[in-house]
Amino acid sequence: MWRTLACLGLLLVGLLLLAPIVAIWLARASLPQLEGDMAVAGLVAPATVVRDAHAVPHVTAASEADAYLTLGFLHGQDRLWQMEYDRLLGQGRLAEVLGEAALPVDRFMRTLELNRRAQAAVAGLDARSRALLEAYANGVNAAIARFGRVLPPEFLLLRHRPEPWQPADSLRLAKLMAFDLSTNWREELLHARLALKLPPDQLADLWPDAPAAGPVTLAGLAGLSLDSLAAVLPEPPPPGVGSNVWVAASTRTASGVPLLANDPHLALQLPGHWYLAHLEAPELAVIGATLPGLPFIVLGRNRDLAWGFTNTGSDTQDLFIERVDPKDPTRYLTPDGSAPFTSYTETILVRGAAPVRLDVRETRHGPVISDLAPAAGVVAGSGQVLALAWTQIQDDLPDTTLASGFALGRASDAQGFLAAAELYRGAQQNMAFAVRDGTIGMISPGLVPIRRQGDGRLPVPGWTGVFDWVGMIPAHELPRAVDPPSGLLVNANNRLVGADYPHLLTAEWEGPYRAQRIEALLAEPGALDPDRFADIQLDVMSGLAADILPYLPAPESVAPASRPALAALAAWGGVARADRPEPLLFAAWYRELGNAIAADELGAAWAEYRNRAPFLLRVLSRSQGWCDRRGEGAADSCKEVAAQALETALAALSARYGSDWRSWRWGDAHPALLAHRPFEQVPLLRDWFSRLVPVGGDGTTVNVASPGLARPDVPFAAFHAAGFRAIYDLAAPDRSQWVVATGQSGHPLSPYYVDQAQLWREGRYLTMSMAIPDAARAAVGALRLHPVAGP
Repeated sequence: MWRTLACLGLLLVGLLLLAPIVAIWLARASLPQLEGDMAVAGLVAPATVVRDAHAVPHVTAASEADAYLTLGFLHGQDRLWQMEYDRLLGQGRLAEVLGEAALPVDRFMRTLELNRRAQAAVAGLDARSRALLEAYANGVNAAIARFGRVLPPEFLLLRHRPEPWQPADSLRLAKLMAFDLSTNWREELLHARLALKLPPDQLADLWPDAPAAGPVTLAGLAGLSLDSLAAVLPEPPPPGVGSNVWVAASTRTASGVPLLANDPHLALQLPGHWYLAHLEAPELAVIGATLPGLPFIVLGRNRDLAWGFTNTGSDTQDLFIERVDPKDPTRYLTPDGSAPFTSYTETILVRGAAPVRLDVRETRHGPVISDLAPAAGVVAGSGQVLALAWTQIQDDLPDTTLASGFALGRASDAQGFLAAAELYRGAQQNMAFAVRDGTIGMISPGLVPIRRQGDGRLPVPGWTGVFDWVGMIPAHELPRAVDPPSGLLVNANNRLVGADYPHLLTAEWEGPYRAQRIEALLAEPGALDPDRFADIQLDVMSGLAADILPYLPAPESVAPASRPALAALAAWGGVARADRPEPLLFAAWYRELGNAIAADELGAAWAEYRNRAPFLLRVLSRSQGWCDRRGEGAADSCKEVAAQALETALAALSARYGSDWRSWRWGDAHPALLAHRPFEQVPLLRDWFSRLVPVGGDGTTVNVASPGLARPDVPFAAFHAAGFRAIYDLAAPDRSQWVVATGQSGHPLSPYYVDQAQLWREGRYLTMSMAIPDAARAAVGALRLHPVAGP
């Protein structure tokens, strides 16, 4: 018996030792094939993929359709889990894989009904775009088939298999991206919640240029459980999500040919949002950054022109308070009388739990989102609901966004680019472009509503028709500029139009810090060249620090031990370098200062409020109101609050980083958090799938790296930044430059998973050349794709 037990024990130990070896073997077996020959279903003619030293693919195909099919195959090879996660997110099916924790997201996505709307968008595409979209889907499915049963690690760990990729999946992904870039409805909801709680003077400090809320609006809001609704909604994107773009005309550059720089800012993740690629076919020659799941180059250049985007931040969403018909709860009131809710039922499958039934209602304005709250019964019983209107879910508006994406890559001059841009129907973007013939310009296409009344700041009554949308701003009336006299165009999500523009784009613009700094650097003496553009992209001068530092406390108001750190902060020039302690001192003091001034009054809403710097500057300059406190030992002015905030910040930093503040480094406390979805939330897997990369900058520097409370062990980690940087030199296009924050591969065992992260951190670039590497000497290898032989 003892001998048998000993043998069983040894067997168990052997299995325990063998299990990780088998797991690693399986993971390595799912690495994609990068060289050799391969048959791919759907190809019409052979195609070649040659990868450079960082695995960036250069595709040569016999037709445009084959080029996009190959791109789909490469996306599937390198980024299949990323694509699957985004697909499940858009479908409202994450709970099938991740369990009950994903239910709030699924419920919200099902309420938006992106599935049906994506299918309708596919049907509305022109024949050429639809054929290219189908070719791309065929390429993704060829990659899925190639994996067989040995899929990338996330699939194995979660015991999940992907379904075939459908053309509608790409349309849904485009709408999901538009949703991430459209946050106005959250601002409306926050404004409404605080309008019901705060006195008028405090509300005016938070939104100083907003008109006083009218009695009808506030009366309509009073019956809605807005805090309950906010508590069950998915997490909002981080504040400051945006981009930088600037373009210089021939008259401003050293070469006499235009230059364009672009660095989009999105929430950091691993794998990153962007995938670099070069596509060549008889009707196509384009290179740039793609988004896995979308079948074209999103940001990049061809042989004639280059382009880059920033988010306009236009208000494309409104919340409408709808009145339920008191005689029939299945109907609601409209200006023309009672109308039935459009109703349907969704069943959400949940891993490890019973399926969840979701009853969804829609009004003429959009889906009823107040039904998502636990207090939905109370809301319905009070006789009113809250509906979301959004340009991307208006069923009567055709979506030609994907057609625009294909057309941008084909454009060869300004007229062609503008025509392609006008097809875009997503969240409004500022599309800057530069042409080799010397033309520069910017156009801001997208769907933006025209409101009969109102400015979109607060939820409005839906039963009167007074605040209804009466159409979209016509494409030819959207902002655009071609060859401005200054020879420069700059946008960093700042105000796009002046007071004389005839339409409302938004009542809430992003702050001017980045745009002001870019313009100042461009105005310095000397002609502009790629090196100066790179220096600007990497600039870490903090506009926020320049505005807030004058409100530092006086030395006599803090403890003697704190005065050396205070003196260093006062002498600091505001350059947020990763190797200095002052940016950390400032960030900690600024955070504690804001909490001390506003957290008591606003509670959880303070974390959601986006315009903190202007608000705090208003409060600090007045030194009363918000800073007044009552009670023994409490501060009674902003100066005392600032002093207490500094003491609190120094104590917390000392406890975490040691007592010698001179040894602190901003980069150590402020790494870029390249977070894997979903394994960033799993401590045992986090270190394998996610990465921390020390960086400088802050939320207002041109080189953006916004600190936030993304993870307790790194409370100042940067959660969004420029995940892609590019400088397009039209004088020598093949000397253009680019880099991403991560790498090409989504596989944690691939050498190309995060191989560009160090280059990105150090401000270095790769050459963005359309010269196809010699297949025989390719750094990574050449993959030759062939059509599947017939029977």
